[in-house]
Amino acid sequence: MQTEKVVKHIVNWLKDYANNAKVNGFVVGVSGGIDSAVTSTLCAETGLKVLCIEMPIHQAASHVNRAQEHIKQLKNRYSNVDDVRVDLTPVFEEFKTEVSLEGKQDTVDMALANTRARLRMTTLYYHAGLYGLLVAGTGNKVEDFGVGFYTKYGDGGVDLSPIADLMKSQVYKIGEFLHVPKSIIEAAPSDGLFGDARSDEDQIGASYPELEWAMTMDSKGKQISDFSEREKEVFKIYKSYNTRNLHKMNPIPVCEIPNFLL
Repeated sequence: MQTEKVVKHIVNWLKDYANNAKVNGFVVGVSGGIDSAVTSTLCAETGLKVLCIEMPIHQAASHVNRAQEHIKQLKNRYSNVDDVRVDLTPVFEEFKTEVSLEGKQDTVDMALANTRARLRMTTLYYHAGLYGLLVAGTGNKVEDFGVGFYTKYGDGGVDLSPIADLMKSQVYKIGEFLHVPKSIIEAAPSDGLFGDARSDEDQIGASYPELEWAMTMDSKGKQISDFSEREKEVFKIYKSYNTRNLHKMNPIPVCEIPNFLL
């Protein structure tokens, strides 16, 4: 990958899109992870207004520390970057008092995790509307088009996706090129939706390099019989997530009414 040229291409694309939309810049949710760090830095490179929003909900201290470190560094490097911290923990707790928490614990936990992401999306769009900004998505290619590892209408609810055509490994290369803090580069990827430090790999059962491999093999039409034992396991994991999450990746189905009924 020609990293410098890819960075310039994304920055120009962001700038052109914002100018054509006649908006002031971008709002980015900063979590302390590599994807949001790279996205916010790319947005900052445009010279347009960038609002970084930290939105903790019972967040692990390590995530909070990395997010704050990144925002501080970004503001020191770019005069067009501002930030705001919105503690959504009280909102989340109040929401829980108004809904049923009955059912299987893992099902309730997942529903609440997705609720966290949707509260954050609402917060991003509130500030976007307030200041005339676009919500910049932070999903990469493996998450957005491989395993669908994001929340529908949560972190999947965005105006544009600057890094969604990049594999996770490529996002890391851009992160190094853009001087993203070392603590973020070295941290295990995590969605931060459960109030602890569990990683994406803990949840999925495969690492991002493994998922990138599986995504590539799937695009080539490879069959599970072609692989070794661990490769078979990873490929099954990838296919399972890909199949279950197609509803996120495909356009919303529309019931088309036949003309003779209209």
